[in-house]
Amino acid sequence: LSNELSTATDYTCVRFYVSALSFSVLLFFNLIINSTIIRVERLRTHARFVLLFHLLVSALLYLGTSCIFYLQMHLHAQPHRSACVAIVTVLISSASNILLTLTAMALDRYCAVCHPLRYTATRASASWPWLCGACTWVIALVIPLSLVQPSISPSGECGQEQLRKGQLHKVLFLSACTLLILYSYARILIETRRLGVLNKRNRTGCRTIALHGSQLAVYILPNFVNFILTVLHKKMLIRPDTKELSAVVIFAFFSLAQCIAPVVYGLRKEELMEEMSHKFPCCTGHLKRVLGWTVMATWTPGQHRARSP
Repeated sequence: LSNELSTATDYTCVRFYVSALSFSVLLFFNLIINSTIIRVERLRTHARFVLLFHLLVSALLYLGTSCIFYLQMHLHAQPHRSACVAIVTVLISSASNILLTLTAMALDRYCAVCHPLRYTATRASASWPWLCGACTWVIALVIPLSLVQPSISPSGECGQEQLRKGQLHKVLFLSACTLLILYSYARILIETRRLGVLNKRNRTGCRTIALHGSQLAVYILPNFVNFILTVLHKKMLIRPDTKELSAVVIFAFFSLAQCIAPVVYGLRKEELMEEMSHKFPCCTGHLKRVLGWTVMATWTPGQHRARSP
C-alpha cells in the first residue's frame, strides 16, 4: 500500500511540474500576443484574432488552475468544499471553452469562405467577435454547473475522482464539437475545389486546416484516450498501475503540446507577426526562425501580404 501511495504521489508531482512549465511558457506568449491584439484596433475588431485571444486566455486559465489543483493534491491538502468547487468549476469550464473556441474558429472560417457576402456584412459590427467569445464562456459553464456540485464530497477531498464524473456527457460534448469542426473544414475544402483553382492561397488554407486539426487533436485525444483507459480498467483488462502510468504520460505529452499549439496557430498570422515586430522586434525575429515551418517563408517585418484563411 505504501508503494502504491508513493507512486501516486510521484505522479501527482509530475502533473504539477508539467502544468507549471506549460503555464509559464503560455503566460509569456499571452503577454506578447494578447497585448498586441488589444493594442491594435484592426486586430481587436477581427474575429480571427479575438477568438485567438479567448483561446490563449482559456488555455492559460486551464493550465494555471491545473497547477493549483495538482499542487494541493501533492501536498495532501484538504481545501474547503467551496474552494474545491471553485477549482474544479474553473478547470472544467476553461477546458470546455478551449474546445468551444476552436469550434467557433472553424465556423468563422466556414462562413468567411462559403458565405463571404453575409460574413462581410456581419463584420460591420466590431463588437460581435467579443460577444461570440462571451457566449462560449457562458456555454462552457453548463457542464461544470451540472456536474461539479454533486461530485464534491463534504469531506474536503479534491482529487481526480471529481474530474471523472460525467465522462459520458463530456465525450458526447467533445464528439459534437469535433463533428462541427470536421463539417466546417470539409465544406471549406469542397468550396475551394469547386472553384477549380489550385494556387498558393489554397495551399495556405490547407496548411491552416492541418494546423487547426493538429491543435484540435492535442485537446480532444487525451479525453478520448483517458475514457478508453477508464473503460479498460473497469473491465479489468489493464492493471491500476498501468492505467495511472499511461494517464500521466499522456498528460505530460499533451499538456506541453497544448501550450504550444495555440501559439503556433496564432504566430503564423502575418498581420499579428507584423504588429508584434514593431513592439517586440528581437522576440519576433527569433520566433520567425524557430517557427519558420509554420509561417510564410518570405515573411519580413513591415511587409503586407494577403491574409491566409
